[in-house]
Amino acid sequence: MDNPRTVESASTEMIQTKTNDHSLLADIKSLIKVGIINSNLITTFAGFWLALHYTGTLFFDQWVTFLLTMLGTALVIAGGCILNNWYDRDIDPIMSRTSNRPTVTGTMSLSFIKTLGISVSILGFITLLLTTWQAALWGAFGWFVYVVLYTMWTKRKYTINTVVGSFSGAVPPLIGWAAVDPGLQLEALILFLIMFIWQTPHFLALAMKKKDEYKAAGIPMLPVVHGFNMTKRQIVVYVACLLPLPIYLASLGTVFLITAYVLSIGWLALGIAGFFMKDDYKWATWMFIFSLNYLTIMFFMMVIVTLPFPF
Repeated sequence: MDNPRTVESASTEMIQTKTNDHSLLADIKSLIKVGIINSNLITTFAGFWLALHYTGTLFFDQWVTFLLTMLGTALVIAGGCILNNWYDRDIDPIMSRTSNRPTVTGTMSLSFIKTLGISVSILGFITLLLTTWQAALWGAFGWFVYVVLYTMWTKRKYTINTVVGSFSGAVPPLIGWAAVDPGLQLEALILFLIMFIWQTPHFLALAMKKKDEYKAAGIPMLPVVHGFNMTKRQIVVYVACLLPLPIYLASLGTVFLITAYVLSIGWLALGIAGFFMKDDYKWATWMFIFSLNYLTIMFFMMVIVTLPFPF
C-alpha cells in the first residue's frame, strides 16, 4: 500500500510542475504577444494569397514558400515584440495589461530576454530569405520601425508615435505578397495603405480606454496630451480616409466591394456618433471592437472571394 505522505508529496510535485509549465507558457505568450502575431499573420496570408491570385500561381506550387513566409513573419514579429518588452521594462509595471510580463515579474532574466529577442529576430530574417530577399527586406524594415523608430524613439516622446508604429504594422501583407511576387503590384500597396490607415483609429481607441495608465506611465498618447475631442476628430478623419481604398480592389468583385463599404461606412457612422455620446469610454470600446471586426472580415473576404470556385 502506498504511503499517504508519499502520494501527497508526489501529487503536490505534479501540481507544482503543471503550474510552472503553465507559467512558462504564459510568460512566452506574453513576451511574443500572441494576439499581435495572429492578427498580422492574417494580413500576411491575405497578401500571399492575393499575390497568387493576381499572378495566376497555384497554391500547391508554393506551399513550401507559404510555410516559410508565415513562419518567418511570425518569428520576426515575435522577436520585435520580445525586444519591445525588454526595452519597456521600466514602464510596464505601471500598466495593468503589461504588469504580468516576465520582464516585470522577474521570472526570466533581462539578459536572457534580450538575447532571445535578437536570436528569434535573426532566425525570422533567415527564414524569410529562403523565400525572396524582398520579403526579408520588408520584414527587416517592419522590425526596424517597430523596435527602433517606435519603441526606442517616438513612443515616449511624441504623439505621432501611433503613426510611426503604423508603418511596421502595415508591412506583413507586403511580406506575404513579396514572397510570391517580389515586384509587388498596385493591389499590394492598397493592402499596405489599408493596414497603415486602420491602425491609427484602432490604437487611438485603445489609448482612450487606457488613458489613465498611459498618463501614469508618461506615454504621450493623443488622448493624454490633447484630450478626447481631438482624439475623436483624428479617429474620424482616419476612418474616412479608408473609404476610397476598396475601389482599387474592384477586381475582387461586387461581393467584396459591398462588404468593404458596409464595414467602412458603418465604422465612420459609429465614429461620428462619438461626438453625440456622453460616455467616451463606452464609445472607445465600441470603436476598438469594430476595428478588430473590420480588419478580420475585410481580409477574410479578400481570400473568400478569390477561392477557386464561382462566387
